[in-house]
Amino acid sequence: MVFNRSVLAKAALGPAAGAVLMAFMASGAIPAYQMYSVALAAVYSIVVLSVGLLAGWSGIWSVGHPAFFAIGAYFAAYGSGHDWPLEAVMLGAIATGAVLGTFLGYAGARFSTLYIALLTLAFTMVSLELINRWSSVTGGDQGAPVLQLRSVLGLGTLAGGGTEPQYLAVGAAAVVLALAVPAAASGLRMRLVAAKSHPLAARTIGIAPEAQSALAFAASAACTSFAGVLLGLITGFVSPDPFSLGFGIALVAACVLGGVGTVLGAVAGGAYLTWNPSLSSAVGLPQPVVQGLVLIGVLLFLPGGAVPFLARPARALLRRALPRREERRQAAALPLGSPSADLPVDTPPPVRAAGADSPALLRLEHLSVAYGGLKALEDASLSVRQGEILAVIGPNGAGKTTLLNVLSGLTGNGRVHGSADFAGRPLLRTRATARRRLGIGRTFQHAEVFSDLTVAENVLCTRRRITAGHRASVARLLDAVGLTDVADRRPAELPFGLQKRLDLARAMAEEPRLLVLDEPFGGLDSGERALLADHIRRLQARGTAVVVIDHVLDDLFSVAHRVLAFDFGRTIGEGTPDTVLEVPEVRSSYLGTVGGKAELPERVGERSVIRLRGVGHTYGGVVALRDVDLDVREGVVLGVTGANGAGKSTLAGVLHGSLHPARGSRVTDIGGGGTARTSLVPEGRALFKTLSLRENLEVAAYAAGITGAPLRERLEETTEWLPPRLRDRMSTSAAALSGGEQQMLAIARALIVGPDVLIVDEPALGLAPALVDEVYDRLVRLAHDGLTVVLLEQLLSRAMSVCHEVVVLHEGVVAAQGRPGDPSFAVLAEAAYFSGDRETAATAT
Repeated sequence: MVFNRSVLAKAALGPAAGAVLMAFMASGAIPAYQMYSVALAAVYSIVVLSVGLLAGWSGIWSVGHPAFFAIGAYFAAYGSGHDWPLEAVMLGAIATGAVLGTFLGYAGARFSTLYIALLTLAFTMVSLELINRWSSVTGGDQGAPVLQLRSVLGLGTLAGGGTEPQYLAVGAAAVVLALAVPAAASGLRMRLVAAKSHPLAARTIGIAPEAQSALAFAASAACTSFAGVLLGLITGFVSPDPFSLGFGIALVAACVLGGVGTVLGAVAGGAYLTWNPSLSSAVGLPQPVVQGLVLIGVLLFLPGGAVPFLARPARALLRRALPRREERRQAAALPLGSPSADLPVDTPPPVRAAGADSPALLRLEHLSVAYGGLKALEDASLSVRQGEILAVIGPNGAGKTTLLNVLSGLTGNGRVHGSADFAGRPLLRTRATARRRLGIGRTFQHAEVFSDLTVAENVLCTRRRITAGHRASVARLLDAVGLTDVADRRPAELPFGLQKRLDLARAMAEEPRLLVLDEPFGGLDSGERALLADHIRRLQARGTAVVVIDHVLDDLFSVAHRVLAFDFGRTIGEGTPDTVLEVPEVRSSYLGTVGGKAELPERVGERSVIRLRGVGHTYGGVVALRDVDLDVREGVVLGVTGANGAGKSTLAGVLHGSLHPARGSRVTDIGGGGTARTSLVPEGRALFKTLSLRENLEVAAYAAGITGAPLRERLEETTEWLPPRLRDRMSTSAAALSGGEQQMLAIARALIVGPDVLIVDEPALGLAPALVDEVYDRLVRLAHDGLTVVLLEQLLSRAMSVCHEVVVLHEGVVAAQGRPGDPSFAVLAEAAYFSGDRETAATAT
């Protein structure tokens, strides 16, 4: 933990305020009858702080803290009756609370927020029952007095219900609040928040979410038990009534009212709990009613809490008083690619990888991963030498991400067989959280950063204890990747390119020996990809081994020394970037192989039923489509092909009309001023698995407003389109069907609304070859019936065999468009598929 002047100044405010308050109490400025309320508010502030920080930092909402509060109070009562020292009572209560909190935190870490709340609710109910029945210790319903506790450290003897405990409560609250300030700037808080924000990513940097939850709950429970001792001392009597479930709910309400996870919010919440009975009496309403009204009002009008709301004007005044700081923050918002954000351009060329006779840093042999009956990897083997960049390629579903998950220990419930060694140590038996210490860093496809931490904290949280040296090291790392100007901002405020850099910086922290990159080039523009490629080369020049997967083959091949190709979980080829695509199996995995060409109907017209002009779309800064111009002509089968991530599914949504593009226009026309009806079969089918075949069809019809006799007619027509083996099983649940049968049901569900244009996204995904042929035969038959069909297909050769026209997407751009019957188009389409050469492809149209 690093203490700077700002943190120390804020921490000192608590003891200073406590000293001033105790001075007022001693001077008589606070009436004697109010001193008890002030002390009670101090005790409640400790409890609200412990509940609020647990929720704010760990995401755990507990209604079990009344039980911990009771533990401390009954420790005071029992200790006073058995002549225990004050310090022994406090340590005993704190230790008991910590042990029980550890158990609840660790057990609850496996459940959702709702189930954790239920677990803590059960804990409180059991504790209350135990209090009532263990009368020899607790006094049962009659309660137990707190007589006096003597301090062995020279603090004197504190009489229960006297004035001395009131001073102790105020002083203790001041100290606890002061300790919370540096804790908020510590690595503990960062790791707790990281585990809450993204448990999977947290594991890759050595953070175990279960351990963090247990630690957070232990600290919170210990703090609450300590407050219970103070409660027993200031009241002089302990009974079960103050520790009811209603008090647990009131604690949650007080946290929300003050501001979850804020120190001043805890003070406000403690004051609210103390004076709520007086407020209820003043307005003439029961306390639960007043609590409910206050909570509803806060949730509707002050969802962040009263203290954060009131602090906003103060922050605005501070920003106006410090204009230079605000100018720096605005400068940090410059888009990626601006001079202030670019990486150094004097990047060295790639250096030669370690020789073939060098020992392997990573070796996988005969590795298989299965999820139920699905084999995601099958008998895969590879090796990586120190300082080598290995690229792993393959179509969607080839098993690439599963391979990276094996290296990171994130296979979940998958059954893993085979062997894996890293630096001479067995890897498969090593926990995911321990692989970071071995020297393995990992990035994610979608930049899985910790949204509740700043940029700097996202990297700092990789350390258990944060020193000044660690902060300086992180500052240098952020400067190296061009993130210095945004170090104090949250990831959500940054464009996607900067989030990718942050993900890379977090993986690079502590200088791993092996860096595993999951689609690092995806979603970046050409300038961003060039910067990333330069940085990968810099890492490799320092001796870091890199395993990288991506679908942007140009940039991937520009940094790789060696390329390994996967398909259906198996290794199908290996070579250099210049030669690997010459391997027949590798080419067919991307482009496909089709034995014969389907008999397509003759085109029935040139009129466009859907026109897209200048369409562009982004997802949180990720560009999915750019300036797409496309005409879907009546009666044609239009194929849209491209590698995974090219933008096909986004284009399908725009064509369907369910996705409104960020830019451009979409016009539909069926002649005579009518609007073309479109129907979409999404990738993955999206069936209602628990419903029967008939019910799946009926749900789609109901959604389109088709009922009564028209529904019965549509059901009969659509059922006739299905193969006989499905027509005879209309009452069977969709989950009982095979993959191919589910795909045909999904198409039938789209057909029941009577569309003019049918859009089918990846109809062959995950199907056996025989089933693929059957599905496509039925789609071609629909075209013979006059239906306009748009097929989004990853395999270029299949699209060329079953479509009148083919559009090749590359990184969201129409890189080529033409007719399969044109001999020159096949060559241009293949070039566009891999490289997206728009200038070359332009000659095809």
